[in-house]
Amino acid sequence: MSETEPLKILVTGCNGRMGQTVIACCDADPAVEAAVRIDIGDSLYDALDLCDSVIDFSSQALTADLVAACLEKRRQLVIGTTGQSETVLKQIREAAQDIPIMMAPNFSIGVNTLFWLTQKAAEILGPDFDLEVIEMHHRHKIDAPSGTAKRLGEILAEVRGLAYATDMRHGREGLVGARTATEIGMHSMRGGDVVGDHTVIFANNGERIELTHKASSRETFAAGAVRAAKWLATQEAGLYDMQDVLGLRD
Repeated sequence: MSETEPLKILVTGCNGRMGQTVIACCDADPAVEAAVRIDIGDSLYDALDLCDSVIDFSSQALTADLVAACLEKRRQLVIGTTGQSETVLKQIREAAQDIPIMMAPNFSIGVNTLFWLTQKAAEILGPDFDLEVIEMHHRHKIDAPSGTAKRLGEILAEVRGLAYATDMRHGREGLVGARTATEIGMHSMRGGDVVGDHTVIFANNGERIELTHKASSRETFAAGAVRAAKWLATQEAGLYDMQDVLGLRD
């Protein structure tokens, strides 16, 4: 890519809702071009020869093959899917030693501000406040909790010195006993066409603080991913997320 030419982007899952939204955002930005568009049955390797960067919002089932192909072809990669296995996450980390990779649970500027606010609130309020995360998405979402909710839980666990794997409480049913001092509640709701709602609750005796982000359009995620692709084009090999793009990294 020259300084005068737009960044040529390969959009995977181009027939899906997010793929179509990414294409629309590319069409509205003269600095980028949705030059290649593929979906199920199309050749990934052939498409990579025609692009500078990839934006993927297709399926976590594609991630392993996509990372391997981008590594071989030396293409920048923006990963917008969530729910990858530990094996695939290890593959991503290893590939990022040789190519720039952007992987974020959410590309919305507002949500990434929520991540930052959640960390700061947890630091300020301290251990006296009970922590709960609530998320809601459309009926078609296949993973729970959402990648965004999981990241919010991880942030809370990191601030408290807890472990997400053992201290996260996914819903409650029956005689579960009183809430422990170390658990973090996580609750997932599904229904309708909700794009994505996330709330972090800090509850103490006599007061409660709630931080909420509600998305009403997929455009906020797609626009963030396009912004991330443009930023990534100027970076060396490494694994990045939207906190890096927005300068929110401490």
